[in-house]
Amino acid sequence: MFANFKNLVIQTSEVKINLLKGGKGYPMLLLHGYPQTGVMWHKITEKLAENFTVIIPDLRGYGDSDKPSGTANHSNYSKRVMAADQIEVMSQLGYEEFYLVGHDRGGRVAHRLSLDYPHKVKKLALLDIAPTYQMYTTTDQQFASAYYHWFFLIQPFPFPETLINNNPDFFLTHCLQSWSKTESAFTPEAMAEYLRCFRDPQTVHGTCKDYRASATIDLEHDRQDIEKKIECPLLVLWGNKGVIEKKYDVIESWQKRAINVQEKSLNCGHFLPEEAPEKTHQFINIFCQ
Repeated sequence: MFANFKNLVIQTSEVKINLLKGGKGYPMLLLHGYPQTGVMWHKITEKLAENFTVIIPDLRGYGDSDKPSGTANHSNYSKRVMAADQIEVMSQLGYEEFYLVGHDRGGRVAHRLSLDYPHKVKKLALLDIAPTYQMYTTTDQQFASAYYHWFFLIQPFPFPETLINNNPDFFLTHCLQSWSKTESAFTPEAMAEYLRCFRDPQTVHGTCKDYRASATIDLEHDRQDIEKKIECPLLVLWGNKGVIEKKYDVIESWQKRAINVQEKSLNCGHFLPEEAPEKTHQFINIFCQ
């Protein structure tokens, strides 16, 4: 995986961010989701790198990036702070404007980044998410049952951490297998990397803090910015076999949050870049040309 990419570590004002960088052309920042790392993009990065300079970080709290201990109000895992990490990374790499693609948690960081730094994002693609504020404020039995982890991971330390660390391999494998709808979506190489990182108790703690922030300080930020819209062109992709398709009118949800929205549903579950890599690459590539 990533044979033609360089591994770099960028020191920001708060944390070290581990990343991969490769390709040529206009910069494109790819942000991964839970419970994965930047490796989740491996099936589409070789083709993307033909037209773009691709930057693939591990978010703070994930992979080989720093995992600071959480604060009482979870502010150091807010999407605002996680977005600021990526702004510093891109600035240090020499990129003041870029394409931005985010999946799952990375999509929530990308949404916040596009609101806080609209002049930085030329185009934005969000993969298999509805707006966080909408998801929390319209919670019902269907959503709570399907997205049980949202309510488990936000429980106070050390409850979820202790249970997950008792068998991290089982927990991660269950999440990936139950949220995907495509047989053999995850290669052995990718699975080995996800497991390696998730076996670190600091990763488990950092990822729990990510979710705790979403249920508290992130909701407050979203509430304050409820009338603010994404200014750049937005592409929304989602899997038609997943919860987002069943629970939300995805198009309407994002039309309320953005000025210019394009959308496509793919024949897969939650993990688009690994379940439907060809279509995911195709739509992102066309959108960003």
